[in-house]
Order: sequence, then structure tokens, then C-alpha cells
Amino acid sequence: MSTTYGLHRSLLLNRSGTAIRFENRSRTWGELGDRVARLAGALRSLGVARGDRVAVLMLNQDRYLELYLAVAWLGAVIVPLNIRWSALENEDAIRDCGPKILVADAAFAAMANQLAGKIGSIRLVYADDAPNPAGSAGMLDFEDLLAKAPPIEDAQVPDSELCGIFYTGGTTGRSKGVMLSHGNLMSNSRNMLAEGLVSKRGTYLHAAPMFHLADVAATYVHFLAGSSHGIVRMFTPEATAQAIEKFKITETLLVPTMIQMLVDHPSLAKHDVSSLQNVLYGASPISEAVLDRAMAKLPHTKFQQAYGMTELSPCATILPWEDHIGEGRAKGRHRSGGRPTYMVDVRIVDGDDKPVPRGTVGEIVARGETVMMGYWERPEETARAVVDGWMHTGDGGYMDEDGYVYIVDRIKDMIVSGGENVYSAEVENCIAQHSAVAQCAVIGIPSEQWGEQVHAVVMRKPGAEVMPEDIIAFCKQRIAGYKCPRSVKIQDEPLPLSGAGKILKRDLRAPYWEGKTCAVN
Repeated sequence: MSTTYGLHRSLLLNRSGTAIRFENRSRTWGELGDRVARLAGALRSLGVARGDRVAVLMLNQDRYLELYLAVAWLGAVIVPLNIRWSALENEDAIRDCGPKILVADAAFAAMANQLAGKIGSIRLVYADDAPNPAGSAGMLDFEDLLAKAPPIEDAQVPDSELCGIFYTGGTTGRSKGVMLSHGNLMSNSRNMLAEGLVSKRGTYLHAAPMFHLADVAATYVHFLAGSSHGIVRMFTPEATAQAIEKFKITETLLVPTMIQMLVDHPSLAKHDVSSLQNVLYGASPISEAVLDRAMAKLPHTKFQQAYGMTELSPCATILPWEDHIGEGRAKGRHRSGGRPTYMVDVRIVDGDDKPVPRGTVGEIVARGETVMMGYWERPEETARAVVDGWMHTGDGGYMDEDGYVYIVDRIKDMIVSGGENVYSAEVENCIAQHSAVAQCAVIGIPSEQWGEQVHAVVMRKPGAEVMPEDIIAFCKQRIAGYKCPRSVKIQDEPLPLSGAGKILKRDLRAPYWEGKTCAVN
């Protein structure tokens, strides 16, 4: 089955039911099906063929969901671009995968025109209710294209075909395109459905950004379940609380930082949020203090955690609500990432890929139908990441006697800040371009607000004058804001090195993590 299966099922069973609500607009499943078939026809008229890429650079809106479905309907490949990336980072991704079309909204019309001007071989489509702030500038109008196009039949591609390319940070400083098939994404959807993470005929709120695979995975499982979809253009506590009340939301997905912002915001008390039954969270464990506040402010809501990564479509383990409370919490299970989900094998291995005993720390690896097809045009990196079918997560952890997985460290040089992965090499490559920098290292240090924050240690060149704020401002001109250091230490002495000449990051990290039970937060 392809990722359009959920739409077909709802067209059969609930054609007149509400499919999507966004701002003051509502569409039935029948209306959605017609728009998807026409949009697929419009893309074909622009020369998009089976296997071609269609890139999207937009905030959340109903047309984003239509694109996920229409691109799959055509048999093409969707490439959701990161709205938090700089123009240079998105240019790199576009050059890497070569999409024929770039769809942008009002927030990113100017960037889209800038990218098209540099790349030259890409057509632009403008998708928003607001007038195009950049003028026509050669951009085709989404609604005009859709209105003129005849509907086409679903290509019904086999589940082995590529569905989307999802860019993630790179350990070498360049982002990698994770290739996920229809089968990858539908397998994950069935797993989530089997875990009981979706209520029957509920309404899911898209508050997390739609380019992010966490929300993409939730999108497909809720299409499969026949859920309605409510959408906020972007997460704010006020907008989210208002949407929960307005759309009678039953489920949503939030990272722990979003949960904290929502439950601590005064707007929550102003809205009736009693319809909210389930919150799925991921990217990092939730602190006990935030969990306690969330449970008190949202007494009708259950919290579940999913652990995984983009390369696993994305879920490897699930921690159900029952382990957040009662006996499960008394045993400390709420601090774990949960147990392997259905049809996914998880084990802990040593440096030689040999399984280690329960309770022993090693690298977390996983296999199953959710393991990615590979990295776009990077066979060597794919071969290093997937060995004999096992995806190497780069997370260090252990499994207890009951099968619960606990994450205690990161083998990959990666920081998780506010639910986003930041690869140190990307930031270091940026800082190293500063004329005053002789040597640098980027590490993650604990943060109450973000879980972890990006911290840079910089050795300046002899005689050079540079301040922490100079380094931060330099980075903000070149990479996404969430990747930029929030703190910088400037020093004149060299950074500590191993015998092989590598910077000893554990020595740099040690003072910040002293007294912590694990080296992740």
C-alpha cells in the first residue's frame, strides 16, 4: 500500500466527514480527494513525472497536507525543506536532490526566489491565501494551477518505491537526504496504530512543523486511522490552546520544550482543552517536573513517548502512558525511551556489533521494515549506518531485564536542543571560517529550557580580538538559528588533544555534566 491508502479509505467510509480544518477553512474528505487528484494533475502538467522530486518550503497549512498526498498520488517524491535553515543550507539540499518544483508560501516566497535565482533549473509555485509579497516574480499560483487541472488517477505505486527525502544534519558538516519508501512510512503507521497511539475518529493537531518527520509520521498514521486534521500555522502556546478548543483536538505531537511552554503559559487556563486525550512526545525524555506540571494542567490527557530517528521512519521504541504513572513510574520507567515497538528489533551492541548483556551500555541499533532505503546518493555513508540490516542510531544506552531502553550518552557527535538534532561538525565548520579562530570545538551542555544547548569553545589566533557575541552573530549569518551556539568560551590556550591529535570533547564536557547520571539531557 502507498501512503495514499488512508485517503482512499476515508473516501470510501466517510466521504462527507471533515478531513481538514485550518484557520476558518474546512474541507471534507470528498473535497480533499478531488483537490489531491487535481493537484497531482497540475504537477504532471508542469513536467513532474514518477520519481521526480517536489520540494516544499512552507509553514503549516492545509495545502501542505494536500502536497504530501498529491505528490504520492502522482508517484513523485516529496522533499520537505527545513523552515529553520538558512538560504545557504536549503540551497545545498536543493542542489543535492534536484527537485523540478519548489512550492513556497508567503513566509518563504523571497527565499524561494533567491534560491531559484541561484539554481536556475527549478520552477516556483506560490501557495498561500495572502498576496505574494515578492510579486509574481515568475511564481505560478497554487490555486490557479489546481483549478485548471483535470483530476488524474492515483498511480498506486508499490510500497518499495521512494516516497520522500527528509534532510537531517550531517556528522561531516553537510546534511544528508534520508530516503524513506512508502513501505517504510506505512509500516511505522501500522506500528503506531497497533500501539494504541490514535483514538478512533479523533482529531489530530499539527502544531509541530510539517517538514519534520515526527509530524509527517503522525500525519500518515492519522490518515490511516481516518482522523480529522486541525492545523496551526506554527506553534505558539496561545495558538495551540486556542486550536485545541476550537477544533476539539483529541491528539497532538509536541516535543518536551513545547509541552513546557504550553502548560506554563497563562493562555492555557483561558481555553477549554478537555478534549485533548493523548500527547505524543519525542526527541528527548520529559523531565519529572515538567511531566508533573503537565499532568496537573491537563488532567484528562495521557502522555506517551516515542524514541527513534528519521532513518527509522521514525519510531524504534514506545513508552506508554502506563509507564509514566503508578508502578511504572515507581520503577523509573518514565526515564526510559520505552520498549521496542511492533515489528522492530532493538538491541545494544559493542564496538564490534556484538550484543552486550542486559544493563550494559553500548550502541542502540534497530532493524525492521522501517529502516530507511539509504541516504540520497551517499552509498558509503549508508553502508556505515546500516550494517546487515541494523540501523546504527549513534545513541549510547542499555536495555534492562524487562526490555526498556535507557539512553545515557551519544556516540555520534550530536546535540539535541529543543527537539532538533545539531551535529557539532556543522557548527564547527562554520565557526572555523571566522578569521580570528585558530581552533574550535562544539559540545552540548545541560539546559533547563532546551534540554541541551549548543556551546562552543574557541581558541583565538594570536593577537586576534573576538568576543563570544561576535562568534554567535557570525554563525547566525550562515546556519540555522537553532544550530548556533548559545554560549561561547574564548581562550588563548590550545584545546585538549588525544594522542591521535583529536580534540578531547569529553574533557570539555565533563565540568558541565558533573553530578549527572547520564551525559544526555
